[in-house]
Amino acid sequence: MSSLTLNRRALLSGLVVAPALLRFGQARAGGAYVFPLGVASGDPSPDGMVLWTRLATDPLAPDGLGGMGAAVPVRWEVAADEAFRHVVTAGDTTAEPAGAHSVHVEVAGLRPGRPYWYRFTALGQQSPVGRTRTAPAANADIDRLRLAVASCSHWERGYFSAYGHMADENPDLTLFLGDYIYEYSMGPDRKDQVVRPYGLEEATTLAGYRNRYALHRTDANLQRLHHVAPCLATWDDHEIQDDYSGIWSKTPGVSPDSFRRRRAAGYQAFYEAMPIRRTRLDARLQMPIYRRVRYGKLAEFFMLDGRQYRSRQPCADGPGGGKGQIVTDAACPDRRDPARTFLGFDQERWLYDGLANTQARWTVLGQDLVMAGLRFGDGGPDTKFWTDTWDGFPGARDRLAQAITTLKPRNPVVLSGDYHSFWTNDVKLNADDPTSATIATEFVGTSITSSGPPYEGLMAVMPNNPQIKFFDSRVRGYMSIDVARDRMTTRYRVISDVRDPRATVATLNTWVVEDGRAGATKV
Repeated sequence: MSSLTLNRRALLSGLVVAPALLRFGQARAGGAYVFPLGVASGDPSPDGMVLWTRLATDPLAPDGLGGMGAAVPVRWEVAADEAFRHVVTAGDTTAEPAGAHSVHVEVAGLRPGRPYWYRFTALGQQSPVGRTRTAPAANADIDRLRLAVASCSHWERGYFSAYGHMADENPDLTLFLGDYIYEYSMGPDRKDQVVRPYGLEEATTLAGYRNRYALHRTDANLQRLHHVAPCLATWDDHEIQDDYSGIWSKTPGVSPDSFRRRRAAGYQAFYEAMPIRRTRLDARLQMPIYRRVRYGKLAEFFMLDGRQYRSRQPCADGPGGGKGQIVTDAACPDRRDPARTFLGFDQERWLYDGLANTQARWTVLGQDLVMAGLRFGDGGPDTKFWTDTWDGFPGARDRLAQAITTLKPRNPVVLSGDYHSFWTNDVKLNADDPTSATIATEFVGTSITSSGPPYEGLMAVMPNNPQIKFFDSRVRGYMSIDVARDRMTTRYRVISDVRDPRATVATLNTWVVEDGRAGATKV
């Protein structure tokens, strides 16, 4: 292991080298191992998927280039069996310095609805073997699909044992719903809360963001999850900056032009680190990542971007400084402005067009923030809202609710992250009227490690929020979801202790949504 070059602070903070590294350590051909970040796959289609790796000999090198220099030729292979006796397709690509030596191979021509195994070879060394799966054919009448759903993994808050337990469940597909990294490090005033320090400055540059992803990818449990199943990934705020909104920083005095440049660096690093299909920054420093993925007749996924195109936080110049997170209706006249958007109007139109023509039995919106709403108060003039969520954009939420009601996609289910807590919600036609029709079901997953909001304080306001059937912010974990023709079953899986790298897992409770009936029932 001596030839593996890693940041010393990362090793001291609890880094565990993946078993795959041990497996291929003897294949090094001199020099450091170039696949310490593992492999991954994502965005599956009926005939292929994206295969990913990133070469690095010093993953946390200060320049963000992973200790690599010139471009490197890379061979990739896909096989029908784990032993690679039957290689079905292969090819050559190049890991370029401009992309931090990341590799994105968009494989096509495979058979639908079956597993495949893949690997990379570079500089005489071989990567770990990953398992992936093509999506079923569009007209395939499949009867089940298992999902693992994660969000909010703060390195400093604990070990990623939840990712290991997710891998043990052998999902068909993993959904990452944002805050895959955190851009900041906790200061000396919170050092008692740090389990393993980042040992990095706050990410504001391309090198800084690249190194955040690289550090996360050295975690053995996260590598193992990526090695067993393809994923769909979207971002939230901590991939760039806490509570940013569109082109506006939460920090007072930062101009949109300046923040665009920081945001562009974070977006570029996200693309380099994730197995998503080819995308790039445009002239406006935007990077489109919203997309839809069909799983036969059973399910269709709409992966949404709730950060990049949204309007400015409501009343951002008000008493809250530049942040404008929790405001009252009386103090914030622009919260209900119908010209404001959460998804951006182009993404809204794309989503409504998709909802109009989807033919899947289950319509799944994978996105970053709580949609059903939370009132801090009794609904009167003193009621407050957490405006970083959909509550800060009620006009946009109303448009989506009307679209779901009018277009009638079958069994709409919203999967959300961000709030570091489990929620089971009824999404109402009118979020201000809990007695209005339930038009969709929302499941919110807790965090992998990040600390939750105050439990007692939020429980105190739940009587005024009957649309929320369940809430618990005291536990960390993930959602395990089984999709069948007649029902969707969601288990809230909780980790015994994020400070324990060998933490156990248990089921907190289980919820069922029946085909043709919006709203979840506890079982």
